[in-house]
Amino acid sequence: MKRAENEAKHYQTFEDLEVYQVARGFRKTMYQVAKRLPEEEKFALTNQIRRVAVSVTNNIAEGHGRFHFLEQIKFMLQSRGSLEELLDDLNVCADEGYLPIQEIESVRREGWRVHKLINGYIRFLRRRVSGDSPRVQEGAADDHERLFLERFNPSSFQRFNE
Repeated sequence: MKRAENEAKHYQTFEDLEVYQVARGFRKTMYQVAKRLPEEEKFALTNQIRRVAVSVTNNIAEGHGRFHFLEQIKFMLQSRGSLEELLDDLNVCADEGYLPIQEIESVRREGWRVHKLINGYIRFLRRRVSGDSPRVQEGAADDHERLFLERFNPSSFQRFNE
């Protein structure tokens, strides 16, 4: 479903972010993959997949909670790195014949969708850092206030406005 170009989406929590929602679905998929691995992988690949799958969504959540956009970018890069670990774990599953190749390819496509969303969110955050903000502001704020507001995550200010 596409939004009208002039319709702004307001985010309150990390759970509102599309990148988080899709990554959460992928985490659930990877948990299902981990449950189907052989018993001898229980303390190796199964454990690795579960920890790294949680890392993908944890880093999105933690980054969103950070005050500065540069910190958010750092956590999104960590999330992307964890995602790529999972894609490699799927290579292990293919190489060892743990799951049918068609299923692995389907899961990989889901993972690459998350990858694209993470990259898009990183681009968005980098534009915010550079001052190329898509946000419309009312009135003329002085340069210091504008600079301050563009550099930090607006949801961090929410508790001060309640």
